[in-house]
Amino acid sequence: MAAPPAAVPPRPACAYSSCYCEENVWKLCDYIRSQGQPPLEEFYAVFVSNERRMVPLWKQKSGHGDQPVVWDYHVILLHVSSGEQNFIYDLDTVLPFPCPFEVYSVEAFRSDDSLPPEFHRKIRMIRADLYLKTFASDRSHMKDANGKWQKPPPSYPCIETAESKMNLDDFISMNPKVGWGSVFSLPDFVHRFSRQTDYSYSLEGQ
Repeated sequence: MAAPPAAVPPRPACAYSSCYCEENVWKLCDYIRSQGQPPLEEFYAVFVSNERRMVPLWKQKSGHGDQPVVWDYHVILLHVSSGEQNFIYDLDTVLPFPCPFEVYSVEAFRSDDSLPPEFHRKIRMIRADLYLKTFASDRSHMKDANGKWQKPPPSYPCIETAESKMNLDDFISMNPKVGWGSVFSLPDFVHRFSRQTDYSYSLEGQ
């Protein structure tokens, strides 16, 4: 099934900084807002993490062969399309950009069933407009004990709001009483947004 016209530029033309996925997704949301079509209301920032901040993802550029990359957290963009399927935008994957939700679920998420409990993934999902209004980062989490950058920061200024200059931890947290948006288990998230039940059932081990 063909993807709809991409809501953002081709992957090489998108704002991208390695290991700053939360800002890469913020920039995607900002671009969509500036274009006005498709509606920003159809998009969600999606944080993947858990209490131990150990979440495996497959099909990542930094992976080796069929081995997963274990991130402390990762951020992707979900397009809840009015068409026949939803799409994931992930600037760190080797999968298509955008990628049909079901394909991303099977190839990148796979299933929690085969993983020890400490690696089970949770999802925090925030409307794109709310993410643009509330997210702030001073990038301090990317500095080592000596104040040196672990990865080069983006060239543009830090993202901040009138109320906050650093609230990244509130987005990474999977405590539903903290921060913005809604928190799901991975199986619940996949079941909610899969349009093809054979994929969602296989991923949930049913």
